[in-house]
Amino acid sequence: MIDLYYAPTPNGRKIKIFLEEAGLEYKVIPVNLAGGEQFKPEFISVSPNNKIPAIVDHEPKDGNGPISIFESGAILLYLAEKTGKFMPKNFSDREEAIQWVFWQVGGLGPMAGQFYYFNTYASEKIPYAIDRYRKEVARLYGVLNKRLEGKDYLAGEYSVADMICYPWIVPHESQGQSFEDSPNVGRWFNAIAARPAVKRAYE
Repeated sequence: MIDLYYAPTPNGRKIKIFLEEAGLEYKVIPVNLAGGEQFKPEFISVSPNNKIPAIVDHEPKDGNGPISIFESGAILLYLAEKTGKFMPKNFSDREEAIQWVFWQVGGLGPMAGQFYYFNTYASEKIPYAIDRYRKEVARLYGVLNKRLEGKDYLAGEYSVADMICYPWIVPHESQGQSFEDSPNVGRWFNAIAARPAVKRAYE
């Protein structure tokens, strides 16, 4: 059994996608971010950075009792290693998958998040900040679009690389992005959106 500390954000969704795709037994433990539950000591004992998602695996691969993992990229790599699923077996494709995992957690997520904050939540609208992050998100969509040219998935077969990026593309319209400018991303996005496990993760 895996406990998933969760809120319905892009970072939370990516873990649900893997769990549904792999058919793992899991229990969702909602974390009320608006209510400040991420700052409670019991949550911080699982996720020291007070961010969702985090998991507790009660049946880790080494059999040494419960293990807690925080940070979405680390969780996905852990689950891929635990299950032997959704990580390419081919060496070069595996390295590609890992690179795109890091690309998302270091680039797409933070930049899209900053755009959304300054464009939606900031009490003072700062045109420079809004424009800067919108343009950077557009640049990253361009990187993704180029990678997907002639490819179904980011790293050969469907993998954690696709799972980690997809939830950050779901809100593309609120990020000021259009698939007209990145048609390969749109094709890839629609194929993943049609997967039954992805649909279950978003229910």
